[in-house]
Amino acid sequence: MRRATVTRKTNETDISVEITLDGTGSYDNQTGVGFFDHMLDQLARHSLIDMKIRCAGDLHIDDHHTVEDVGIALGQALSQALGDKRGIHRYGSCLLPMDDALVRAALDLSGRPYLVWNVDLPTAKIGTFDTELVREFFQAFSTHSAMTLHVDALHGINSHHIAEAAFKSVARALRAAIETDPRKSDAIPSTKGAL
Repeated sequence: MRRATVTRKTNETDISVEITLDGTGSYDNQTGVGFFDHMLDQLARHSLIDMKIRCAGDLHIDDHHTVEDVGIALGQALSQALGDKRGIHRYGSCLLPMDDALVRAALDLSGRPYLVWNVDLPTAKIGTFDTELVREFFQAFSTHSAMTLHVDALHGINSHHIAEAAFKSVARALRAAIETDPRKSDAIPSTKGAL
C-alpha cells in the first residue's frame, strides 16, 4: 500500500502526518483549529485517503502557521506516498455542488507546482477561522506535493459552503488522479517517462 509519514517541527508548529492512499477515507485529524479539522476530515473522506494529522501550533498568535504548515506536511506526505507515480491516472477533476456553492477543481500530479485560485469567500471569518487561510492551505499543499491545481468557485453566497465545497471538490479530483489506471498500471503517465 502507498503510505507516508511526515513529521515537521519548527518554532511555530509541531506536526505529524500519516496517510494511506489506498484507504477508505478514515480520518483522525487534530490541529486545534475546529473548522480546519472539519475541512481536513472532508479531504480524507472524499479522496478515500486515510489521514491522521496532529499539530501543536502557536494558536495564541493565530491559526496561520498551523494551517500553512499542515498544508506543507500533507503535501510532502502525498508526494512521498506517490513515489514515482507509476500507474496513476495523474489527472483529476470535479464539479461539486453544495447548496448555494458550486466549485470546480482540476489537478495534475505533474511535478510542477502551480495554484490558480478563483474563489471569493464573502466573509472574513467562518466562526473564528480566517477565510483567507483556505487559500494558504491549498497554496502550501499544491506546492509541496508538486501539483498543478485550479480551483474555481462558480457560484456561492455562504463562506462555509464555498470553503467546504472547495475541499470536497479537490478531494474528489485527487481521488481520481491517484487511482491506479488498470490499462497502464506499470507505466509512468507521461511521454517523458518521468514525473
